[in-house]
Amino acid sequence: MDRKIAIVGLGYVGLPEAVAFAEKQHVLGFDISERRINTLKQGIDFTNEVTPEDLVKADIEYTTNPERMKDYDFIICAVPTPINESKQPDLSPVISASETIGKHMSKGSIVVFESTVFPGATEDICVPVLEEQSGMVCGKDFFVGYSPERINPGDKENTFKTITKIVAGQNEEILNIVADVYASVVTGGIFKASSIKVAEAAKVIENTQRDVNIALMNELSMIFDILDIDTNEVIEAASSKWNFLKFRPGLVGGHCIGVDPYYLTYKAQSIGYHPEVILSGRRINDNMGEFIASSLVKQMIKQNMQIQGSTVVVLGLTFKENIPDIRNSKVIDVIRELEEFGVNVVVTDPYADKEEAKQVYDVDLKNLDELEAADAIVLAVQHEPYVSGGWDLISSLLKDKKGAVADVKGILDHVTRPDQIGLWRL
Repeated sequence: MDRKIAIVGLGYVGLPEAVAFAEKQHVLGFDISERRINTLKQGIDFTNEVTPEDLVKADIEYTTNPERMKDYDFIICAVPTPINESKQPDLSPVISASETIGKHMSKGSIVVFESTVFPGATEDICVPVLEEQSGMVCGKDFFVGYSPERINPGDKENTFKTITKIVAGQNEEILNIVADVYASVVTGGIFKASSIKVAEAAKVIENTQRDVNIALMNELSMIFDILDIDTNEVIEAASSKWNFLKFRPGLVGGHCIGVDPYYLTYKAQSIGYHPEVILSGRRINDNMGEFIASSLVKQMIKQNMQIQGSTVVVLGLTFKENIPDIRNSKVIDVIRELEEFGVNVVVTDPYADKEEAKQVYDVDLKNLDELEAADAIVLAVQHEPYVSGGWDLISSLLKDKKGAVADVKGILDHVTRPDQIGLWRL
C-alpha cells in the first residue's frame, strides 16, 4: 500500500483510526478544534478512547492547517453527522468538511467518507461540494469511497482494528484500493459492498434495528410497570429460550442509535414513504425520560414524600457507561422533567467534563463529596463506580439513609434493598 493517509476529524472515530494507521505509516490528523489538536500534541485524549502510551507511539502530525492535506492522497472524513432540534439530519459538519477537503486535496486523491448518512448522500451531496471547491471532476480527477464507522465508545474489545470493515467505492478499482488500505490495519476482515449506497444503507439499519428492539423493551417495561411486574426478572426468564434476543430497556441517546434512524426516515419520507415502525420506536425511546421521572415521583408519593422543593441526585450524565461523551444524552430529559415537578435536581458524573456539561446542557456538575443529602436518587448511567458502590453508595447519599431510588439500568439488587429505601426499576 503506497497511499498517504490523512484523517479529517479526530473525535471518537477519527482518532482511533489515525492511531491504528500510524502504527504502519505516517498519518496526518486534521481537526478544526485547536483545543483538540493542542491536547493531542500533549499526549492527552480527553475521549479516553486511546491510551497516552499509544498516542506517544503513533506517527501522527496533528494540525488545524488544511493546507497540509495537499500532500496526502487518501483522505478519510470522520466528522459527526448529528440531528437538529427538529430531528432532521444535520449535514453541515460533513458538508463543511467536504468544502475544506475539496479546497485542498490534490489530483488523484481518494476521499472516503465514514460519517453516518442516508443512502445517496455521499454521491448526491458530498461529491458536488468536492467538485465545486476543487474545480475537479469526480471519477476522473479524484475518486470517492464510503466505509461506515463502527466505533463503539468505551468498547475495548470491538475496536476499529478488530471489527469487520465495510468498504465501498465508486468503481471496482477504487473499491479494491479502499479495501487494501483498510486491510493493512484491520484484522477483523473486509466486507466489500456492491455500491456506496448499499454501504450507506447498511450503516443506518445497523443502529435502526437496535433502536426498534430497545423500543419494544421500553414499551414492555411500561406495560409491566402497570402490571407491577419486574421487567428485569421477565427478561431473565425469557432469556432461557435459545433464540430470545436479550435487549434491555433504557435511555437511548448518543450519536448512533438515537440518531441514525432519523437519517433513514428522512430519506424515506423524501421519496414519499412514511415509515411507521421506525418512527414509532423513536417516539417511544424519545419519551423514556419523562416516563422515568414521573415513575420516580410516583415512588416518592408512595413514601409520603413532598415533591416540590425536594432534592434529587442524578448519578450520571453521559449517554452510556464509563465514557465522557454527553452528546445527545437522554439523561437530560429526566432532569428537565423532574425540574418541571419543582424538584431541585443535582447532577454528578465521574467522567463527564464540567465545562462541556455547562455549555451544552446548562448543568452544573458536582463531585460526589460535594453533594448534600438527597430525598431521592436517579441511578441514570451504569458507571463502574456506581456499580461497585451499590447500596452502600446509595444509602450514603440519602437523608437518614432512606428515600426513593429510580434505577434506570437495573444495577441494584432488589433482593438486598435496604428496608427504608423505595426502589423503582425500569
